Amino acid sequence: MRVATVAESKVCLEAVHIEDIQLASSKMTGADRRGFQAEMTLKYCSGSARRAEDVFGWSRQAVQLGLHEKRTGIVCLGLHAFCCGAKLWEEKHPEVAKALWELAESHAQQDPTFRTTLSFTRLTAEEAIKQLRAQGFADDVLPSRSGMSNVLNRNGYRLRPVLKAKPQKKSPKPTPSSPISGNVTEIAKAKPSCA
Repeated sequence: MRVATVAESKVCLEAVHIEDIQLASSKMTGADRRGFQAEMTLKYCSGSARRAEDVFGWSRQAVQLGLHEKRTGIVCLGLHAFCCGAKLWEEKHPEVAKALWELAESHAQQDPTFRTTLSFTRLTAEEAIKQLRAQGFADDVLPSRSGMSNVLNRNGYRLRPVLKAKPQKKSPKPTPSSPISGNVTEIAKAKPSCA
């Protein structure tokens, strides 16, 4: 069994533990991986990226970046994460999104059964676009009808008509004095059980 010894902190790691740490690191990506590698480097390698490279086989530059991120508290974004991907409509137009949330809240209603935390709304996507236009927002900042329904659904507003809570029907409950209830019990007693 191979044992890696870290001289300064007197920590001995068996090969099994090193493999477990390497496996845990391989399951993470980006800033999470660098943060984990920095933690393990500080714990087992006295903060030395070179020693972490020797013991764990990690990239010295990635470990150094993770140590810097941990020290400063600033997470570095890669160019791919910074430049690529479409931003959400709410992020592109926050002032219009704020007006939309106020509009949706005024039309929202809680589920009558209180089984979910979703808000149901009578506001349709077309009506939302029409009311935002009436508030003075230009067409180029407003999404399409399908885009508006995606925005509302993504933020917890379900676009379906809300029905008023219907009272339960009053059905006559059989009482012991009722002739119907006596017949039912006699029929039930007369039938043999399936067991």
